[in-house]
Amino acid sequence: MGDSTVTEPEGREQTAVPHPVTGGAGSGALRRLRAPRRPRLWFEILLIAVSYWTYSLVRNAVPEQRGKAMRNADWVWRAEHHLGVAVEESVNHAVNAVTWLIVGMNYYYATLHFVVTLGVLVWLYRSHPGRYAAMRTALFATTGVALLGYYLFPLAPPRLMRGGDFVDTVTVHQTWGSMASGDLKHMSNQYAAMPSMHIGWSLWCGLTIFALASVPWVRVVGLLYPVTTLVVIVATANHFWLDAVGGVLCLAFGFTVARLWYGALPHTLPRLVPARSSAPVPSEA
Repeated sequence: MGDSTVTEPEGREQTAVPHPVTGGAGSGALRRLRAPRRPRLWFEILLIAVSYWTYSLVRNAVPEQRGKAMRNADWVWRAEHHLGVAVEESVNHAVNAVTWLIVGMNYYYATLHFVVTLGVLVWLYRSHPGRYAAMRTALFATTGVALLGYYLFPLAPPRLMRGGDFVDTVTVHQTWGSMASGDLKHMSNQYAAMPSMHIGWSLWCGLTIFALASVPWVRVVGLLYPVTTLVVIVATANHFWLDAVGGVLCLAFGFTVARLWYGALPHTLPRLVPARSSAPVPSEA
């Protein structure tokens, strides 16, 4: 099969190399389903909306199991002390002493988690349509497996654990930054802390930007984003360090699913794909 060509918006042509899964064994329908293709805007908007609604519904429907969540928090805290990495309380108190910084982190925690992730999805849709579906699959698989963690390992965040000296920075500074503080605590499962999807999603964003952005400083910002998020979730006492490890493992699972389905890591797929309405143009011998 010859390579097909597509035209970029600026009028330049770029070869879209067919992916190995399109030429492998199996039914033609399966090969077409797994092949990179141009996403449909209406379908993607509907899919993201329904998926997030389902995720929120399932996450919040998981029994809170307060007693078990508190026991698990005690276990995690002891484990971190044993490993010598139990610094969350020190970070929480140190950052809380700087009012403007902790208030900014509260709003960071509440907003960028969604804004940046959606922004990266839009960027992929517009600039990397051939990679969009695989990247989205990795993100969705990451989020889906996190639900198992919420069910199997309910965990109280540091500021809710018994006997802890953590500061609930949202309550103390009367800011809006957590679904587990103030009036918002009745809208969300307070014990869905493991794994941290703030880390899972921010690392997905950071790696995607680093792998696909062409401007060097943008790539650096991409790497700094999950690092900053890690500091924020600890400083605001929303997560333990080990919750972040759980988020990283979920992301690894998500990229593995995408790799198995598409036959390659998402960022290695062709950036552009033929329009659905246009037939492939055979290459000259």
